[in-house]
Amino acid sequence: MREKKRRSISMHLSHLSLTNFRAFTRLDMDLPGRILLLVGDNAQGKTSLLEAVYYLATFSSFHAQNDRQLINFVAGQSAQAVTRLVADYQVDTHKHRLEVRLILEAVGANGTRLRKEILVDGVKRSANEALGKFTAVILLPQMTHILEGGPEERRRYLNLAISQAIPGYAQALADYTQAITQRNALLKQLNERGGDPGQLAYWDEMVASRGAVLIYNRIHAIEELERLAARTHDRLTHGAEVLRLVYHPSFDPLPMPEGQYTLPMQTTLQRTSLGVEKIRQGFLQRLSEIRGEEIARGVTTIGPHRDEIRFLGNAIDLGDFGSRGQVRTTLLSLKLAEVDWLKEKTGHWPVLLLDETLAELDLQRRADLLEYLSHCEQALLTTTDLHLFSEEFVAQSKVCRVESGIVSLE
Repeated sequence: MREKKRRSISMHLSHLSLTNFRAFTRLDMDLPGRILLLVGDNAQGKTSLLEAVYYLATFSSFHAQNDRQLINFVAGQSAQAVTRLVADYQVDTHKHRLEVRLILEAVGANGTRLRKEILVDGVKRSANEALGKFTAVILLPQMTHILEGGPEERRRYLNLAISQAIPGYAQALADYTQAITQRNALLKQLNERGGDPGQLAYWDEMVASRGAVLIYNRIHAIEELERLAARTHDRLTHGAEVLRLVYHPSFDPLPMPEGQYTLPMQTTLQRTSLGVEKIRQGFLQRLSEIRGEEIARGVTTIGPHRDEIRFLGNAIDLGDFGSRGQVRTTLLSLKLAEVDWLKEKTGHWPVLLLDETLAELDLQRRADLLEYLSHCEQALLTTTDLHLFSEEFVAQSKVCRVESGIVSLE
């Protein structure tokens, strides 16, 4: 069941503590309720600070391939090390603490293993249980891969956004991923050794039931994000470009018109009337229909793990044909829409994290972004050049200098 729109309440990250995280051996800092400008040269720790805040929201890094890479290099040379990230934040009048511990332990004679612990207000929780307690949106220059990269980049973006907003989505995604792995193993076995195809029935049900939850929430999230992003994009392009987000589910719960196998990319399809149960039934039936084909291929060929999302500007696919400026403007529109969408779903503003964003924009879009930031409750921005910001904006912000993993107030 999707949640109703909530009343707007305040959320504020008040204190951040890092131990042995990236370049930070030890950091304790209070954060302002509005805008924090982090100024410094490259490779001083500015982006790592944003990474820490986003990790506390999603338990996922946008840079590291695994959690072990987040451990401070010097500390990580030891057989035993602990990295801690702690956020003290307030939602409305309620104070909370979110803590993540990455514990490197010795195993056997020369081995090590990494254990992750998550505590919400002092109580251990799984990542899926803790998601959504504290929310953040991040924009990095390299995130143009959301538009220009492969479909897995867009699925990852969507999964991280929805997991912060919709309770149960992250668990359904984890269950679905595990079910696909098991089903693929069985398909491969049936392909190579033969056997009773009826063994697939259990995994078909698991894939269909969890997959239906993912499809349902993606349908609604993409439609809602499109509404918000199109409005922002219209403002940023001064009405010159109409932005659309087009969802191509690998299993489409809408029946295709008779005699037609594909639809033009710009075709608008209304899937929001479909409920989870109807999607589940259709998905299960389709898996049954193509069972022989999937056994022959030894892999699950349809489902949310193969979904695609495309971004169209005036009906042109921006991922394939967009200019550098169009791609960056679309990404900014998407990220600002994500901020507004999370606010609609959770009832409070997420923390907005912007890494060298102004340096990538022309003068007009800089002004548009700074105007938008005046409405945000809390944002952290990094820059190597404070002159990119107006004197008025700087005067209304808190400015900190970051140098060699040390943050100091200017």
